[in-house]
Amino acid sequence: MWRPTILRRVVLSSIKENITLSKFLYSTKSRTPRSTAKLTLISASVGILVGAGYGGYTHYKINTKKLSSSSDEEFAFLKDAPEYKSHYKVINEADSSNLQLVLFQYQTCPFCCKVRAYLDARGISYEIVEVDAVLRQAIKWSGYKKVPILLAKVDGGYQQLLDSTAILSILETHIRDKSYSLRDIVKFYPVSKFENDSGKPTTDVTNKYFIMHNSAVPDEKQRVAEIEEREWRQWADRVLVHTLSPNVYRTASESLETFKWFEEAGGWRNNFPSWECAVMVYVGAAAMWIIAKRLKARHNIQDDVRQSLYNAVNDWMTVINKKGTPFLGGKKPNLADISVYGILSSIEGCKAFQDLKDNTDVGKWFDNMKNNMKETRGRMITV
Repeated sequence: MWRPTILRRVVLSSIKENITLSKFLYSTKSRTPRSTAKLTLISASVGILVGAGYGGYTHYKINTKKLSSSSDEEFAFLKDAPEYKSHYKVINEADSSNLQLVLFQYQTCPFCCKVRAYLDARGISYEIVEVDAVLRQAIKWSGYKKVPILLAKVDGGYQQLLDSTAILSILETHIRDKSYSLRDIVKFYPVSKFENDSGKPTTDVTNKYFIMHNSAVPDEKQRVAEIEEREWRQWADRVLVHTLSPNVYRTASESLETFKWFEEAGGWRNNFPSWECAVMVYVGAAAMWIIAKRLKARHNIQDDVRQSLYNAVNDWMTVINKKGTPFLGGKKPNLADISVYGILSSIEGCKAFQDLKDNTDVGKWFDNMKNNMKETRGRMITV
């Protein structure tokens, strides 16, 4: 049975565990580099497509808020497996999780990278389906139209899991207490709709930063460690991830370089038609260069976007250095380490990441995380 003491402390993190984030917002000013003439010509040549694409993006964002029903965003249960084509599998012979998982993703999406980092850190086997960002045919079976989507084989069918943070907590709960099925566990993470501080309708997963394990009541040291882990997982979602887009799409030229790396890392040319790759790279780069300016203003990131990224990561490294351990979790990474690593690994091939390593001491921690993943991750098999 679930311990009543555990259930009493399972609350909405947004209500009882607010983190003061103002100290993570930075105000430094500098000019961003100008875009090159070549990129200006490229952007102009796809101007019509950019306008249509951006208009469609805005229309989609507005109307999904108006029209989406809770059934689309719940953890849906499917009796039959949807049709899909795996792009590769990660097989770990030592996997004892008893999980059969398929991850529908964008290779360089920070939230997808977070889920992959968790699966690799826990030595779990899984399949990968790379979703095309234009048509998204690979997830047409789902009412939920964002990634990541994790599909788990369960008794009687397939359980859909969504929201990268909730996915980590649900799987971690299952690993710690396998007496409960995934279908039982997801009931402790209901999807809720509410109005945020700005009065806008918002959807979120309740309790997503909590692990529902059937263990003894923790002592004070363990309780403090669990709170710290939750706080930094929240920080990763609320602060760190929002510094990425303004940095990797800082200028038109840097945005194009970023999308060319996305194309390479995601194997787009091997998986999608050439016309679709061109649209994703050139139209995507131009559109995200524009959208990044909105995101910069929305998340209070000042003119010197690089410094905002450096300051955020420096706050993370200050805590780890103070502990004197390789990871926030001590000798082994905890869920906060995994979350931060997953988010930062999504920009590993970008200029912003190299600048980050050159201007902070995150490199050693990041390399430690990567080496840890190599020890626990299964072998990749191309399908």
